[in-house]
Amino acid sequence: MREVTVGIGGAAGDGLDKTGDTLAKTAARLGLYVYAYNSYQSVIRGGHIWLRVRIGERKLTSHGDHLNVLIALNQDSIERHAREVESGGAVLYNSDRLKLDPTLLRDHVLPVPLPVSAITKPLGKVPPVMQNTVALGALLFLIGLDFETAAGVLTDTFKHKGQAVIDQNVAILRAGYEYAKEHFVPLGYRWTFTHVRRPFITGNEAFAIGAVTAGCKFYSAYPMTPASSILHWMAAHADRCGIVVKQCEDELAVVNMAIGAGYAGVRAMCGTSGGGFALMTEAIGQAGMIEAPVVVIEVQRGGPSTGLPTKTEQGDLNQVFGASQGDYPRVIIAPGDVAECFSAVVTAFNLAEKYQLPVIIMSDLLLSEHPETIEPEDLRYDVPIERGELVTEWDESKGRYKRYAFTRSGVSPRALPGTEGAMHTAATDDHDEEGILISDVFTSPPVRRKIHEKRMRKLEAVLRELPPPVLEGPEDAEVTLIGWGSTKGVIREAVEKLAEEGIRANHLHITYLFPFHAREVAEILRRCRKTICVEANYSGQFARYLRAETGISVDAHIRKYDGEPFEPRYIVERVKAILDGRPLSLEVTEEEAREIAYHYIRTHLDEDARPGRISRLERDGFEEPIWNVEIVSRETGRKRGRVLIGIETGSTYRWEPEEAAS
Repeated sequence: MREVTVGIGGAAGDGLDKTGDTLAKTAARLGLYVYAYNSYQSVIRGGHIWLRVRIGERKLTSHGDHLNVLIALNQDSIERHAREVESGGAVLYNSDRLKLDPTLLRDHVLPVPLPVSAITKPLGKVPPVMQNTVALGALLFLIGLDFETAAGVLTDTFKHKGQAVIDQNVAILRAGYEYAKEHFVPLGYRWTFTHVRRPFITGNEAFAIGAVTAGCKFYSAYPMTPASSILHWMAAHADRCGIVVKQCEDELAVVNMAIGAGYAGVRAMCGTSGGGFALMTEAIGQAGMIEAPVVVIEVQRGGPSTGLPTKTEQGDLNQVFGASQGDYPRVIIAPGDVAECFSAVVTAFNLAEKYQLPVIIMSDLLLSEHPETIEPEDLRYDVPIERGELVTEWDESKGRYKRYAFTRSGVSPRALPGTEGAMHTAATDDHDEEGILISDVFTSPPVRRKIHEKRMRKLEAVLRELPPPVLEGPEDAEVTLIGWGSTKGVIREAVEKLAEEGIRANHLHITYLFPFHAREVAEILRRCRKTICVEANYSGQFARYLRAETGISVDAHIRKYDGEPFEPRYIVERVKAILDGRPLSLEVTEEEAREIAYHYIRTHLDEDARPGRISRLERDGFEEPIWNVEIVSRETGRKRGRVLIGIETGSTYRWEPEEAAS
C-alpha cells in the first residue's frame, strides 16, 4: 500500500496538534507527500477536535475521503469515528480508560489497545496527555514509518524546552513503538523513502512568506480566525525580515494604516476574514480613488455575522465583489492551493504598484489553515519587483505635477510624499488631474467622466497581463466541473475518480476573478457538453457571477455549506446522480442523524450518553419521515431513551426517556 490516511480524534487540550504535526513532518522528512486538515471548535478546552493526516508517495491535493487508521484519545472519538475505518485498518486507543465496542468496527479492522500506564511505568511519572505520544509511537510501527526520523522531529519541536523534555518525549515515543512491535503485526504499508525535503506549510504561511519575498515592509491586522496565523508569522519574523507589524484596535485602523503605508511608498498588506472585511470596504474604495497600492487578504469562514469562526466556506464572493460603493479599479485573486498562495501575493504586490490600485486575495479556512507538502521550486525567492510609474523627482519646468494625469493606460506617474516639486492632494472626493476636488465645480461633469474612465482603463491592461484559465482534461469530456479557490485540488481528485469509473470529465478552474476573462471562459463553456459548478456556499455565488459575465448558465450545481470541506467522493456521487437524472437529495442521512444526536446529547444530556442503533420510521404521526436514534449508556451499553429527528428538516422533535420510549 502506497497511501495512508490517519485520523486523530480528541478534545481541545489533548495535544492533537502536536501529534498530527509530528506525524506529518516525519512523513515529509522521509520524502513522502502530506496533506493535513484540522476540524476544530471555538473552545480552548474540551469539545471535539478531529485531525486528518493523509500520507502518500504521490502529490496529494485533498484530505481524501477515507480513513485507514484512527488514534482515539477519548471515548467520544471512538464512538464517532471507529466505524469510518476501512477494512485492513486499525483503531488505537488507551485501554486504561477507553472502551472499544467491537460492533463499531468493520470487518478486518484491527483493535490496538494500548495500556498506557503499563507501557510508560518504567519511565516514571508521565502526564496523562502523553498518551498521544505513546499512540504515535505505536502508529509509526504499524504503518512503517522510521522511528529515528520521528525522534528528530520531536527533538526540533521541544529543543526550546531543554534536553530533559526532549528525552522524555523520545522515550515515551519509543515505548509505544516497542510495545506495538512486540504485540502487533504491521499493517502492510511499503514505502519508498526518497528523503527529499519539501516545504510543509499552510496557505497562510505561504501568504506571509510570499509577502516578504515580494518586499512587503508593513503588515497590519486585527486578530480574526482564520486569518490570524498570518499576523502570528509576521510578528514572529518582523525583526529578522525588517517588517513593521501592527496589531490594531479594529479593522478600520487596520486597512487605513495599510493604505497609508502604501501611499507613502511602502509595500503594505493587511488581512482579515469576512466580518473584518465588512468594516474595511469604504477604505478600500478610498484606495481606488486616491490610486494607492495595497494588498488585502480576505480569508473566508462560515457566515453570516460571527457565523462559524473555525469552519470553512466560500460565501464572501458577493461581499468582495461589492466592496465599497461605485465603480473603481481593483483586482481579485483566488489562489487554488498552497503554492499558489505564495505566487498570488507576489503577483498582487506587483499589480498593486504597477497599476496603483487595491488587490484583494480571497482564501478560506481550508486553504489558509491546512498544511501540505509543496515542491521546493514552488517557493521561488528570485521574483521580479515591478513598482510601476514611480516618480523620484519632478522638474517643475515641465509644469505642475499632475498626480492623476490622463494617460492612455490609465496609469499616472506616482510621486511619493516628500518628492520635491510633486506636492498634490489625495482625498476621497473625486478630483481632476492635479487632485483638485470637482464635486462643487459647475464644469465638473466632463472632468468626472474623463477621470473615471482614466481609472477604469487600468483594468484593460491588467486583464491582458493575467493568464486566462485553461481547461484541464479531455476536450470531449462528458462533464465539465467548474471551480474557484480552494476547490481546485478536490475537483482534480474527483475527475480522476470519475475516470476510474468510466466517466470522462474535465476541469475548469478560475483563479483571477476580477477583472474577468469573460470571452475566453465563454468560448470554453460553449464547447462543453454538460457543466457543473462546484462551490462551498448555499446560493451558488460564483455560478451567478459566471452567468452575469458570460451569459451562460451552468447545467447543474454541487454545493456544500455545512462548514466542512468537499471530499472527492462527495463530488463523484453527485456528478453521477446528475448524469443519471436523479435529483440531489437534501434529506438528513443516517450519519448526519448521528451527528445531530451527538449535538443534542452535548447540549441536553450528560457524558454517559451516546447514540446507539438508528432506524427509519415512516412518519409515525409526524409530518415527515423520522430517524429513530437510540441513546445508550456509555458505561453499561443499556438503552436510556431515544431522540426523534426529522429526515427532511433535521428538526429534533423530542427526547423520549426509556420509560416513555418503551
